[in-house]
Amino acid sequence: MGGSLAAALASTRACRRIVGVARRRSTLATARAWRFIDEGTTDLAEGVGHADVVVLCTPVNDIIAKIKGIGALLKPGCVLMDVGSTKRAICAAMETLPEHVQPVGGHPMCGKETSGLTMAEPSLYQDKVFVLTPLERTSPQALGLAYELVQAVGARPLLLDPARHDRLVAIISHLPYMMAVALVNAADALARQDPLAWTLAAGGFRDTSRVAGGSVPMMMDILLTNREPVLGTLCQAREQIDKLINCLERGDDVELQALLEAARRRRTEVYR
Repeated sequence: MGGSLAAALASTRACRRIVGVARRRSTLATARAWRFIDEGTTDLAEGVGHADVVVLCTPVNDIIAKIKGIGALLKPGCVLMDVGSTKRAICAAMETLPEHVQPVGGHPMCGKETSGLTMAEPSLYQDKVFVLTPLERTSPQALGLAYELVQAVGARPLLLDPARHDRLVAIISHLPYMMAVALVNAADALARQDPLAWTLAAGGFRDTSRVAGGSVPMMMDILLTNREPVLGTLCQAREQIDKLINCLERGDDVELQALLEAARRRRTEVYR
């Protein structure tokens, strides 16, 4: 996400200077060679000390940990943003920032199951919703700057309350991951009895299970910082699965077809 953000900002020349901060010098060398950044450093203080905007693009728990120490490194008026997939825990951490820092939580509704700089795409944010969750203390000027950054990478800013954001992404983002995990594990249980299952797995299975190939440490951070909403959506999914099971057990073809048609119709309306 960070590499794609830098690449998008660089391609539009939206910033006077883009400074990358990473753990490995090799990552920074690649980013400079590809002209994603103007300069890079492995020293956080050096990288953020003169910045007007700092965007934390690491897993959720690492973002929270960095928030706790980064405030003292930032100049007065600096806007601190992030791209974390859950917002309540991050915004709560942002509440503890020094008064001279302007916090704006963020979550671009895009991404891939693969990670790393080599997977960066300048067009990743194009036409995607980019959620912003400012705090009460966030100034209109800081929020305006966050809007400008989002629009500079081609995304569409959307203001949301952190709790509402987490409740919504639990069903449209985190539940699909959990369902994909259940699907792959169920198929694997069958394949242990009959290995031909994996031979028969084709495009439909690949597409449905794609997100199960994502980073487990990243998803653990997401699930554990959004535990209650995810639990709620899993219970909702279980209710829907139970309806399908009951239809098949009772041989209720009419109700089964109604459930399938309702899902087909709704998906067609959303993705027409």
